[in-house]
Amino acid sequence: MRAPATRSAVTMFSEGDLGVLPPLGVYDPLGLIETRDMRRYEIMEIKHGRAAMLGFLHVIALKAGIVLPGDLSPSLGIKFSDVPTTCFGSLEAVPTFGWLQIMLFTCMQETGASPLAEAQTDDKEAGDIAIDSWVRYDDPETKTFKLNAERQNGRAAMLGITGCLVHELLGVDALYPTGGLGGAAPPAIF
Repeated sequence: MRAPATRSAVTMFSEGDLGVLPPLGVYDPLGLIETRDMRRYEIMEIKHGRAAMLGFLHVIALKAGIVLPGDLSPSLGIKFSDVPTTCFGSLEAVPTFGWLQIMLFTCMQETGASPLAEAQTDDKEAGDIAIDSWVRYDDPETKTFKLNAERQNGRAAMLGITGCLVHELLGVDALYPTGGLGGAAPPAIF
């Protein structure tokens, strides 16, 4: 049996708010803003954007041939140089215990149990989980520019990493689906 859903106050967006940028402005063709608390969605957009930026940098590092020295898993004998340079191959190469460590670190960051972050609370702006020593901008104009740049970069990275994964699923290179810088045709996928 499900617990009854609690409704919180609806948060509306307007022109000039963080993340509301030209050319779309407030783009809500389904009218969801009027029926939901958008603060949760703002926080999720920032979190997913940050993860996507890290993921896209991972793809760029893989394709550039950047390899960390040492062992990925000393107990299993896996070196960083053994990791494949494909998106899915690199994800599958990480042992289960490595993913559990990543998940534990992420959960600690989210809940504020880590000394590197504080929990997201209602009195803080969306996405502000940094500790007090983190740089915050006093000038409102600079702060708005930086926060909008982060959201725009996160949105672009979410599309970028999705494109890389789709390219790989189609059997072509993640960053150079048309054959790379040499201009060769991609392999046939059918």
